[in-house]
Amino acid sequence: MLSSMTGFGRSEGADPAGSWVWEIRSVNARGLELRWRLPAGLDGMEASLREVVSKFLRRGSVQANLAFRSLGIAVPVVNEAVLEQVLQVVARVAARVPGALPPRIEQVLALPGVMGGGRAADAEVFSESQVAALRAGFEVAVGRLVEARRAEGGRLGEVLQALLRQVAELRGRAEAEAALQPGLQRERMLASVTALLETVPGLPEERIAQEVALLAARSDVREELDRLGSHVEAALGLLAGGGAVGRQLDFLVQEFLRETNTICSKSATR
Repeated sequence: MLSSMTGFGRSEGADPAGSWVWEIRSVNARGLELRWRLPAGLDGMEASLREVVSKFLRRGSVQANLAFRSLGIAVPVVNEAVLEQVLQVVARVAARVPGALPPRIEQVLALPGVMGGGRAADAEVFSESQVAALRAGFEVAVGRLVEARRAEGGRLGEVLQALLRQVAELRGRAEAEAALQPGLQRERMLASVTALLETVPGLPEERIAQEVALLAARSDVREELDRLGSHVEAALGLLAGGGAVGRQLDFLVQEFLRETNTICSKSATR
């Protein structure tokens, strides 16, 4: 079935260590473009996640976001390197200022960069079971994205089929009109020849025949109508077959415009 390149998929899950939400969006693109927003520590998952996406999607710009909320207890973390630098500065200042009182410990810890937030050690690393659960949740989100793209593709397919049926109907009407053109052209040609002979008496018959033949060729749209009908059938066949047909349809649309422009330029005003 037809599939759009625009869609959205979401999944969520939880375990004793935390909860997470996957959100995947896709929009139009020439090829398959993947972008990730993953928590620190999960960068190694990208390769396996790409494999999952590649199984289901061939085109589209895909943005995958993972929001993870750990249930680990937050504990303060001392930045040892910054603390050491602060203590060295304090020692140098004390050596240069006799009688200076040493700073209190809470003052040192309150300095920017000395303290930082962190999680308990057991929550810093994602376990294998957690990574597997996150991957399974990603596959669910991708599946829902695929379903959304197919649903929109189905709706777009119905719209395109209706438009193609309209084109086919208009082509049939143009073909019926074209069948009446020889008689109308004959009348116009006779009138033009009569006016020409009155203006230029003694005009050679060969010249008159050439002008008549040229006018007839310029107004003949049967070839363009045949090609237009063939393009309509090809487009309907692509929609029925499904799959990645966007580029082929784009080419056929250009051919539609080419043939219809030629038909309009050749059509004589009645």
